[in-house]
Amino acid sequence: MTNLILATDSYKQSHFLQYPPEARIISAYAEARPNKCAEDILFFGLQAYLIDYLAKPIVSADIEEGEAICAAHGVPFNRAGWDAILNRHGGYLPLEIKALPEGMIVPVGVPVMQVENTDPTMPWLTTFIETALLRALWYPTTVATISRQVKLVIREALQRTSDDWQGQLPFKLHDFGARGVSSGESAALGGMAHLVNFAGTDTMEGLLAARRYYGATMPGFSIPAAEHSTMTSWGRDREEAAYANMLDRFEGDGTLVAVVSDSYDLDNALAHIWGGSLKEKVLRHRGTLVIRPDSGDPVETPVRTLKTLWDAFGGTVNGKGFRLLDPHVRVIQGDGMTLDSIARLTARLIEEGFAIDNIAFGMGGGLLQHANRDTLGFAMKANAMQDDQGVWYDIAKRPATDMAKASKAGRQATVVRDGKLVAARQDAIDPAENLLVPVWRNGALLVRHDFEQIRERAAA
Repeated sequence: MTNLILATDSYKQSHFLQYPPEARIISAYAEARPNKCAEDILFFGLQAYLIDYLAKPIVSADIEEGEAICAAHGVPFNRAGWDAILNRHGGYLPLEIKALPEGMIVPVGVPVMQVENTDPTMPWLTTFIETALLRALWYPTTVATISRQVKLVIREALQRTSDDWQGQLPFKLHDFGARGVSSGESAALGGMAHLVNFAGTDTMEGLLAARRYYGATMPGFSIPAAEHSTMTSWGRDREEAAYANMLDRFEGDGTLVAVVSDSYDLDNALAHIWGGSLKEKVLRHRGTLVIRPDSGDPVETPVRTLKTLWDAFGGTVNGKGFRLLDPHVRVIQGDGMTLDSIARLTARLIEEGFAIDNIAFGMGGGLLQHANRDTLGFAMKANAMQDDQGVWYDIAKRPATDMAKASKAGRQATVVRDGKLVAARQDAIDPAENLLVPVWRNGALLVRHDFEQIRERAAA
């Protein structure tokens, strides 16, 4: 169980002694700074943190634990401040959080959130929660952004090669990342973030998170699929029988079944088993066989797979002039898939005259784990302070050694100018223009986003 008092960096325990004596309210904002990976981000995930963490008040045991650990750890402890939160606020942190609607596509350098303490005796609290709040933002937002970038690549390739691409797109990128992340919570948050863009997943914790935090009914789907253990357990001499068993066990109109086929020799399996001894069984099968090559070059191997299947099963040429395999066979490539390799693979398939209808893609660690806070340059910085006279003063950093890390001064707003989201000073706009709206105040969730609405915003 998380203790909010300890869900921070050690040095923040001493910050209550460091603010000016006249400080009453501190404002801080969060944004993705300009970076090498994306010009726009898909903002997502704050609501999960609010429900799972801030909605649970601290109790006296948390304070006792916090004091004991800080004393042994060698840092000050704000006993009076935490006692006041418990006694005056029922254990709920006196904070107001304003944020953009989740699912919104936001240019880098534009604030997605702003936080202020609501109890003027606790100006230290705003930045105290930076550690936990920032990681609640950067991870799901980064995964959602990576997933969306892949979606744009696949969509462009589908539009170019497919007669009917809209219905396919939600199932073109499958999440295989559950085993490659650092924790179950990462699987839940990252898996859920991917589902904003796609409906294919094997990360079941992501399904649960979308249901719990955003009211989703069933946001993701999967199919029966083989792994190497279920194929190799038959032994090499019975490889054909292992494959035939998959066709027998999973059959029905509209049924898809995926079979990993590289346990021994992919090319032999394609040409002599799937396209040879089992060809007629595949063609009689009431469903679609999805063959998964799982090793070799991540671009050339699936291209070769499609060529071999075309030679064996044939197909048609669609209205855009691209080859479409017989509907009984398709391919999924899940090994070595990244944004870059998917872009290269779709380009090669187009070059070879294959419609993207023929293939789906899977990502594991490249989707859920190969990211950190710097991927999108996420940061949360104090931007204003109100003093004991009610006057607001700007706060900002301007490091001469790296002006890319300069922060925004003054309380921020996010507004639309010439059709684009931009940052503005809150004191320089009509309040009605500000898209940062209160979503949390003093223990109460003020806005509850629905998963389907988030999907619609992201798609728009």
